[in-house]
Amino acid sequence: MHAAPALTIGIDARAAVEVPAGRGRFVRELLRALAQREDHHRYVLYARERWAEPDLDGRFRWQLIGARDPWWHVLAARRASRECDVFLSSNSYLTLWFLRVPGVAVVYDMTTFESEMRPNRRSTVIERATLGPAIRRAKGLIAISQATADALAARFPRARALTTVALLGVAPTLTAVATPGECGEEFESLPAPGFVLAVGTLEPRKNLPRLVAGYQRLPIALQAKHPLVAVGALGWETGETLESLRSLGERGVRLGYVSDAALAELYRRCALFCYPSLGEGFGLPVLEAMAAGAPVLTSNISSLPEVGADAVDYVDPLDVSSIASGLQHLLESPQHADELRERGRRRALQFSWARTAEQVLAALERAVAR
Repeated sequence: MHAAPALTIGIDARAAVEVPAGRGRFVRELLRALAQREDHHRYVLYARERWAEPDLDGRFRWQLIGARDPWWHVLAARRASRECDVFLSSNSYLTLWFLRVPGVAVVYDMTTFESEMRPNRRSTVIERATLGPAIRRAKGLIAISQATADALAARFPRARALTTVALLGVAPTLTAVATPGECGEEFESLPAPGFVLAVGTLEPRKNLPRLVAGYQRLPIALQAKHPLVAVGALGWETGETLESLRSLGERGVRLGYVSDAALAELYRRCALFCYPSLGEGFGLPVLEAMAAGAPVLTSNISSLPEVGADAVDYVDPLDVSSIASGLQHLLESPQHADELRERGRRRALQFSWARTAEQVLAALERAVAR
């Protein structure tokens, strides 16, 4: 069997610096995993600002373009068409419109097509306008879960034959045990062990108001013993979420965005991790929590069962009673919680960014061959 020829691969790497979580996490961990591979591909990283990652070797070259959108996409596509054999569009569908080399787009989720999730309005307008034409031009698509691939194909049937599923992994920074010295003042401000943890950008589909309502149905003594800690940056339409968290008084703590070291410590300290999302492209916090040994309670819909399998407990995210029952059962059943900790750790070992990189490269190689 002949090895695949060495390619020059262009990557939209803007998110490595510009986006803390989500797409930023995907780009940073993908680049790290590609750097660890022993292959002969070369990478041109298109961005506005260079990401200072020492592990990227001489195969990686930054190509900085200072233009704003939409001109950034035009200029990046022109340069990639001259310099590269194939291009990975990791942060927008628009770049594919202007490429003259094969292009592959990453599809993280289809939430902008689901109005009941109240997606970000700007993202909704842009993605709905750009995804269809991008699929017509793409030589490949990457979905980060089978659920996302199925939702994509249901709306755009042509996408099915083009789509590769590349599941995500856990960043090493979220499995390493940090010392107080490494976290500094941030470490000192973390709550004592035993809390209920929720992680994610504060936005409607994270479903925190229903989580709070379910939490408030717990016996008062259980709430006093296990405060609710919410971690995540402010997103959009946050009024209802913030009001619900404030209604908890001292039983509710909002930490905002925290470093990877602090997040890893929070996963380890929590009595349980609850993620009652209304829909996810993958649900990376569920995987991160399992890897850190947290008992996980999450939604029984979307991609979340694909990630958690039989290593987590499930609830109906639309049913406050279901959320309340799930919380109480885990908090009052330490033996079951310990079983989930062990099963979650084993389940998390089945995911890796090395495998993600392998699947992404396979999709890029197929795109060149088409």
